[in-house]
Amino acid sequence: MFVSVALDPGSEERARELAELLSRYGFEKIQRGLWESALVSAASLDRMKRDIDRATDAYDRVRIYQYPVDGVLVVSGMREKKWRRMVARLPGPGVRR
Repeated sequence: MFVSVALDPGSEERARELAELLSRYGFEKIQRGLWESALVSAASLDRMKRDIDRATDAYDRVRIYQYPVDGVLVVSGMREKKWRRMVARLPGPGVRR
């Protein structure tokens, strides 16, 4: 699956730690604070999220965009050490956009 990770670390030291962690998982730095990979398995992504959780504190923010996950876009965000998940689906028939 394609995965994009947006980082807003609380310190330069944390930014370096997270950059190293994402590099180990095969992510490529696209822009400052933005990393991407098109070759991420679900198991690898789960391990990476746990590693990110261990490497961060309440001052760090992380958003992970995954596509496709059962045909939809999934956005996971970590803020203040809590992960939240949003699923973006196309509207069904008869739903106004």
